[in-house]
Amino acid sequence: MVLIILINVSLDVQEKLKVSKFNNLPNYVNGTHLKIGTYNNRPLSWVDVSENGTLTGNGVAFILVDILQKKFNFTYEVVVPERNFEMGGVNPVDSLISLVNNSMVDFAAAFLPKIGMYVDKVKFSYDLDEGVWMMMLKRPKESAAGSGLLAPFNNAVWYLILVAVLSYGPCITLLTKLRSKLIPDKERPIRVYPSFWFVYGAFIKQGTNLSPEANTTRVLFTTWWLFIILLSAFYTANLTAFLTLSKFTLDIEYPLDLYKKNYRWIASEGSAVEFVVTNPSEDINYLSRMIATGRAQFKSFSNDYDYLPLVQSGVVLVKEQTAIDDLMYSDYLMKAREGVEETDRCTYVVAPNAFMRKVRGFAYPKNSSLPLLFDSVFNFILQAGIIDYLERRDLPTTKICPLDLQSKDRQLRNSDLMMTYMIMIVGLSAAVAIFIGEVIVKRYIPVKVTKIKKSKHKKTKFDDNPKIYYDDSRPPPYESIFGKNGKFKVTENSKRRIINGREYLIAKASNGDTRLIPVRTPSAFLYYRDQ
Repeated sequence: MVLIILINVSLDVQEKLKVSKFNNLPNYVNGTHLKIGTYNNRPLSWVDVSENGTLTGNGVAFILVDILQKKFNFTYEVVVPERNFEMGGVNPVDSLISLVNNSMVDFAAAFLPKIGMYVDKVKFSYDLDEGVWMMMLKRPKESAAGSGLLAPFNNAVWYLILVAVLSYGPCITLLTKLRSKLIPDKERPIRVYPSFWFVYGAFIKQGTNLSPEANTTRVLFTTWWLFIILLSAFYTANLTAFLTLSKFTLDIEYPLDLYKKNYRWIASEGSAVEFVVTNPSEDINYLSRMIATGRAQFKSFSNDYDYLPLVQSGVVLVKEQTAIDDLMYSDYLMKAREGVEETDRCTYVVAPNAFMRKVRGFAYPKNSSLPLLFDSVFNFILQAGIIDYLERRDLPTTKICPLDLQSKDRQLRNSDLMMTYMIMIVGLSAAVAIFIGEVIVKRYIPVKVTKIKKSKHKKTKFDDNPKIYYDDSRPPPYESIFGKNGKFKVTENSKRRIINGREYLIAKASNGDTRLIPVRTPSAFLYYRDQ
């Protein structure tokens, strides 16, 4: 019982000491001179150097510092790390975290992410915001969904269509051969060659001279025609939608895409991105493998504009969203002042999904008492929405250079018609190759010609001339209807008559009938005159 009483007394004493210390903090800070560390990370924090070498802090972080200064009445000087790192470096003065950890500054006025490696070295303030790191890349000329004639279907669909075209012809041959063996009748099996040309002809919506009589073969033909009709309908509708209403998509949407598609990317040296990627306990640690291959690099520049030439060359930049928005907006305004056309001002684009998210705050030394004093002020500022306002106040309310520029005019480019050119080139090349093959086979390779016994010709009503042969599946030849031995005889002595202003020849038939044949009109060429 006595022990419990002593513990309660001890706790009361500690609580009173904390309250006393907290009440005395304003007096402790009042009139003091603080050293405040920061680093260049526009628009959240940056430093301007005056002519006499004085450092002046700017950005959202120092607006908060000014609020604290007015409330607690202190003065301060700005200290920056030598290498503009968040963490790392050989010397303690190289990074901002090292300055705070070694008590070289009283606190860091910068939006630093709360990651494990930072938390172990410094004490963080109340959460000021959630930092979002995005991926910025050069705007591609065409959508990742495809372009031109191949856009309506993805690669898997095209491969399946190719398999269907190549395999359906042999399937027709196989099934017709199987049917002819099981059900012997007059219909013969269809060979591979005509089957292939039927499939190809139907694919490009052409007719065929094959006339199947068996129900099985007719169902096979009808099935392929229905497949082509539906495929053409889907393709035409999707192509129209793509050329008019398609949504622009990027090849990079998630951090995993950087690794899968082996994209080069870059981030600030000594930043949170470097330590998160190299930390085995983080979800995106798989990207550390790209560092060894040189596909991922960490570089530090004093000005963010120095990253733009790298992005222009195809490198993906990983940086805070506020910094990327400020960089893209400044680049847009610069091009507008230079007179660049509206359609060419949005050179860069941001991936739709975040690279990572981390809460951020100010940093203090481990033994500092300032968080007890400043966090209550930060809490009121955050609840009032002042920080969110300050981060976006110099940026437009609309999204800067969005993924879809919503251009009203959609003119076809060469990239849209590239497949058309490729089809023409491949077709001409194939024709030339086949021509060369035919010349070689027919001129230089002797082929034995075996006489084939002619099948009995089916006689029709057009068989007046026994020397004329034709295929039953095609229309009868013209000579079998109107030839030199036709029904009507036209000679040089045939009489001419003008009827209704048009000249006609009077032709007589063997049975005494007469017929008027037009002269000097296109229809006159349908008739042959005996010499």
